Amino acid sequence: MTQSKIRPWIINALVAAMYVVLCLGPAAFSLASGAIQFRVSEGLNHLAVFNRKYIWGIVAGVILFDAFGPGASLLNVLFGGGQSLLALLVLTWLAPKLKTIWQRMLLNIALFTVSMFMIALMITMMSSGVAFWPTYLTTALSELIIMSVTAPIMYSLDRVLHFSDRIQ
Repeated sequence: MTQSKIRPWIINALVAAMYVVLCLGPAAFSLASGAIQFRVSEGLNHLAVFNRKYIWGIVAGVILFDAFGPGASLLNVLFGGGQSLLALLVLTWLAPKLKTIWQRMLLNIALFTVSMFMIALMITMMSSGVAFWPTYLTTALSELIIMSVTAPIMYSLDRVLHFSDRIQ
């Protein structure tokens, strides 16, 4: 394998590792799983706005944390990984139609917020007596907040790091 073929694999492995590490802080306070989720690592979802090749590192990070973090289960892996993959694939399909990075970031925020229905569904399936709509409201609101807070941070980091060029 040439360096140009290995580089995306290495970058995606680093993204997956960063996702897991960034989940550990909120997990210590039970904020990385359940009806309220403030995973700072969700900000890494914005990497796909800059280059779709980041999708695999993001999804791998989600799957790893959901497999080995608090609340680890096969359902958590399937729903968490599936939700991220679905939102990111829709993003890569719709994003080229948008002109600015900010429009793409807003689309990304909307896609991840709306797709939290999958996480709410999983939580209600795994927990008896938990209602879907309040759970969806809290998970979607959590996602909306964290994705909105991290968007300007990722935008600023891109101005210095040029994310699109890093994974080429």
